[in-house]
Amino acid sequence: MTALYKHHPNARQNRQAWSLYFHRAFCAPAESIASAVFYVTDWKTPMPLDSPPLRTPPHNPTHYQVKFETLHMGGLDYRIRSLLDNQQFYDPDGAAERAGISSATWPLFGLIWPSARMLAESMQTFDVAGKRVLEIGCGLGLASLVMQRRGADITASDVHPLASAFLAENLRLNALKPVQFRTGDWANLDPGLGKFDLIIGSDVLYERDQPGTLSRFIDAHANDTAEVIIVDPDRGNRARFSQGMAALGYTHTAQQANKQQISGESYKGRFLTYRRGAAT
Repeated sequence: MTALYKHHPNARQNRQAWSLYFHRAFCAPAESIASAVFYVTDWKTPMPLDSPPLRTPPHNPTHYQVKFETLHMGGLDYRIRSLLDNQQFYDPDGAAERAGISSATWPLFGLIWPSARMLAESMQTFDVAGKRVLEIGCGLGLASLVMQRRGADITASDVHPLASAFLAENLRLNALKPVQFRTGDWANLDPGLGKFDLIIGSDVLYERDQPGTLSRFIDAHANDTAEVIIVDPDRGNRARFSQGMAALGYTHTAQQANKQQISGESYKGRFLTYRRGAAT
């Protein structure tokens, strides 16, 4: 706890009050999770020492921990619930294992990655009028939140068994209506998912066997006229993915992403755009 207060200007006089508000937020209904928060962005607001403590969830060291963050994009705030760190694993029913998710990769869905921010920022102004949009590997669904706030016809997808619950909570935190969610297993096509005019994703080429599997999945769910936008942090698999998309009839362009995120943090990556039909 000392390290958390180290740089806060009101740390000494507010240490006792804040200690009442830092609790573990374990796997529990949204109502209890929302009241047991890790309010990083609220440190600027001093809290009275007599503030009543929040209810602490039952202690269970096998459950995952979460935090709440506020992201500023396009003059708007987005309140996001994410995992506290990337050293967690919780799969009591084996759902992640059945989906091919290892303990090492289990927490990756629940973090706000730089490429996800870049994609979400770009979707603030992207033309989505009249388009059916699919976000693949949505994770916490940041880009889907932006699209939903804009009134787009957005469907979010991810293979992780907890992605749907985190997306639903993040929509609730931002007073947004529900977004359609479908489990997105790229190796197994989902006929009920349908076809889309725009397919977007961020940092989805992090494993060697993904380029071919993903290109086939995208092609199966893209309309005859379609556009695909992938934000990639210069991983080594993008060349194979582009080759696979070209073999399926898509043209390809790459554009260097801004070297600095809105948050001020540096970023190295590019926007990969694939088009087919009149979209070319």
